[in-house]
Parts: sequence; structure tokens; C-alpha cells
Amino acid sequence: MLLLPALLFELLVHLVPMVVGVFISFKALTQLYLAQWQDAPWAGLSNYRIVADINEAVGQALLHSFVVTCAFTALAVGLSWLFGCAAAILAQDKFRGRGVLRAIFLTPYALPVYASVITWAFMFQYNNGLVNYVLHNELGITSRPTFWLLGDNSFFALVTVSVWRNWPFAFLVIMAGLQSIPRELYEAAAIDGAGIWQQIRLVTMPSLRSVNQVLVLVLFLWTFNDFTTPYVLFGNAAPQPADVISVHIYQSSFLTWNFGEGSAMSVLLLLFLLVVSGGYLLLTSRRRDAY
Repeated sequence: MLLLPALLFELLVHLVPMVVGVFISFKALTQLYLAQWQDAPWAGLSNYRIVADINEAVGQALLHSFVVTCAFTALAVGLSWLFGCAAAILAQDKFRGRGVLRAIFLTPYALPVYASVITWAFMFQYNNGLVNYVLHNELGITSRPTFWLLGDNSFFALVTVSVWRNWPFAFLVIMAGLQSIPRELYEAAAIDGAGIWQQIRLVTMPSLRSVNQVLVLVLFLWTFNDFTTPYVLFGNAAPQPADVISVHIYQSSFLTWNFGEGSAMSVLLLLFLLVVSGGYLLLTSRRRDAY
């Protein structure tokens, strides 16, 4: 009974907009019917046929955005987990300044999203950005300043900012998981002649399996759905190489004023994430039961 008000409020906040979004996906809702959106003509499955037809421009654009988002998510999640895991293992043993180092590692996660991303946008500027200044003027790695927020480089700029924002969360979760591993396991492995890499492979990674399973799923959902990072970094119109699906759906809905097609894209994205998440949980649970 104590939880009932919170549960009802959560259902109201999450369920009602989702149901309305599904309903709109079956309507031909454009700017002509915004004042009375309930009166928009019934479109049936035509919105879904339009956005799923890869032979037409709308479907091709959505497919391109989906492929870009998959590549972006794979790189961002993989690197975030790798950096977070490496930093957590390195910061596990006691040494002078460990607390300060841990606090520094968590700084990107503690900063407001908008402030941190817009700072990166300034750093990626062509003429006076810090990234070009260091790579071109100081280190001489590039022959000329690089357009980081345009063209193919925009994809790598987006991955960089996403990893910088998300790896501290992976670091925090894995660091908490490391606390539950008994030190006796490492001592026994050392007595048996296992080196540091063997201890990580045979003791640390198997002990963190359940933690990593949840962490990877959360990072995947966060990254695949991330709207704030690309929107603040590129604005309303993201470059084609960085046209992730969250911004693409926003553009289809709020820039072209075709809320029916935008809602259909959102429903398809929801179904995709549900299928992937369900399959991932089923696969990991079977592996856990096998062990």
C-alpha cells in the first residue's frame, strides 16, 4: 500500500505517453491537425509501411540511421566497458591518492549532461577548438585543423563524447562488484602461480559475470536511446555519419511535422529494444544456469 502511489505515478508518467504514442502512429497526424490531433485521419498501418519500405526515401533514411546507431552503440558501449573495467581494476588496490583518483574518474558522470556536452562542442570547433589546437598546433599529428562536427569525423566525435560520459558509470558499477570478490581467491591463485593477467582472467572476470551482464544491458539501452548527447553536440540536424535514430525520429516528428510517421518509428524502435533486451536476458540467464 505504501508503494501504490509511487507505482500509479510511474504508470501515469510512462504508460500513458507510450499508449498515446502508439495511438498516434496509426493516425495521419501532420501540422494540419496539431490543434485537434484526435481528429486526424485514421492511417492504419500506412505509417509503418512507409517507414519500413527501404526502397523509398523515408525507409532508406531510417535504415541508414539504424545502422549508424548500431555501430555507434557497439563502439561506445564496448569502449565504455573496457575503460571502466580497466580503471576499476587499477583503482582496486590501496595506494596513496586512490580516493582522489576515484573522485576524478567519476567527474564526467557527475557533471550535468548539457554542460559537459556543450563543452565538448566548443572543444571540437574548427578554428579555435582545444582538440585541433592540441593535435595540430602542439603535437603536429594532423597536417591541418580537422572538421570534427562535420562529415565522417562527426561519428568519432559522437563516440568520444559518449564514452567520456558513460565510462565512469561502468567504472562505478564494476568497482562496486569488485568489493564482493573475496581476497582469498586472489591469494590462492597467487600461491598456485597465477600472474596478474591470469588472476584477472580466471578470478576477476568470472566473478564479475553477473555484474557485467546487467551493466552491458543498461549501457546498451542508454546509448541506443541517447538523444541529449547528439542533439547538444550537433543541433537539430546531425550530419549523415552521426545521424543516430533518436535524433532522426525527432527530426521526422518535430521538423517535418509528421508525427504519425515519427510515432511509427518510435514504436518500431521500442519493439526492437524489447526483443533485443528480452533475448539478451534469456541468453544470459541460460548461461548463468549452466554455470
